[in-house]
Amino acid sequence: MASPITTHVLDTNLGGPAQGMAVKLYKQIDGELVEIASGETNADGRITDWLDGQQREKGIYRIEFATDPYFEKQGKTCFYPVVTFDFRIEKPEEHYHVPLLVSAYGISTYRGS
Repeated sequence: MASPITTHVLDTNLGGPAQGMAVKLYKQIDGELVEIASGETNADGRITDWLDGQQREKGIYRIEFATDPYFEKQGKTCFYPVVTFDFRIEKPEEHYHVPLLVSAYGISTYRGS
């Protein structure tokens, strides 16, 4: 079974993948956010191996992108030092892809495929 949750970070200022960005994944359990995975984006800006082989579960999740260190390596200051998105899994049988489009002064996301 492929990882039920994946992400992809694109640096819109560079026009390409954001390699080397630290990302954490949390799940809300009994009202508390619990870290369940972490990783760093690969050369294509992706993390595809979170929760490999684990059962998908309904619930509220959070992805946290460490944007400040990523932009500091480029000698830039980022308006958004950390970007977080909360999302809901209602159909555990589906794949959930949560990408981030980011620049030092702008962010966007959507539910990908």
